[in-house]
Amino acid sequence: MYSFDMHKATSVANAVALLAQSGGKALAGGQSLIAAMKLRLAQPGALVDLSAVPEMKGIRKEGDAIVIGAMTRHAEVASSQVVKDAIPSLAALAEGIGDRQVRNMGTLGGALANNDPAACYPSAVLALNATVHTNKRQIAADAFFKGMYETALAEGELITSVSFPIPKKAAYIKFVQPASRFALVGVFVAQTGSGVRVAVTGAASSVFRAKALEDALGKAFTNDAARAVKMDASGMNSDLHGSAAYRAHLIPVLAGRAVLAAG
Repeated sequence: MYSFDMHKATSVANAVALLAQSGGKALAGGQSLIAAMKLRLAQPGALVDLSAVPEMKGIRKEGDAIVIGAMTRHAEVASSQVVKDAIPSLAALAEGIGDRQVRNMGTLGGALANNDPAACYPSAVLALNATVHTNKRQIAADAFFKGMYETALAEGELITSVSFPIPKKAAYIKFVQPASRFALVGVFVAQTGSGVRVAVTGAASSVFRAKALEDALGKAFTNDAARAVKMDASGMNSDLHGSAAYRAHLIPVLAGRAVLAAG
């Protein structure tokens, strides 16, 4: 590690001011940023710690949605009775992230801002048609994820919370890469009031919606309907863990399992 300045923000406004003054990076759970700094893949001269910002924490039900603060830890989402009662698939997703240390340190906002191609939370945001709230605006799920490690967030813009509409049915199934616990492929299926949404993570450079699966499951919300869909392998990731064709094959299989798990 190298030397850098550390600032502790006390509010969202204070965090934004400190980031502007220092030219540094925001520190949420640090599970990705600190590792990148150790490898010199990121070398900020300053960090602004968000852990003491009260308005970025907490879980609550607001009307037909669950609102989760950006600095809420994965373990808190996994254990929240509010989340379990309203969107049990979201609590289960959080419980399956990484290991215990990652779940106790990693945050919802940090995971979304980082947008790792194999992260689990982006699939929940996209499938549940969530809204990302920042210090400047509200961003719809379909407009938030732009590409590998890229989002719609502008310079100095911080995620403050995420609003998840409560679905009729939903489930997330991932094929785990055992060394990292990331998703080799993960599929989140949600049956909502406006139709079926299916989001896939781990298979491409960024999370994406599988329109062919959405169309098929909109007609028949069954395992057979999901598994009958053939996914195009072009643009899929291919590495030592699985070829593009293998990932394309896994998507409808996991979607079918998610349908069964949703009930």
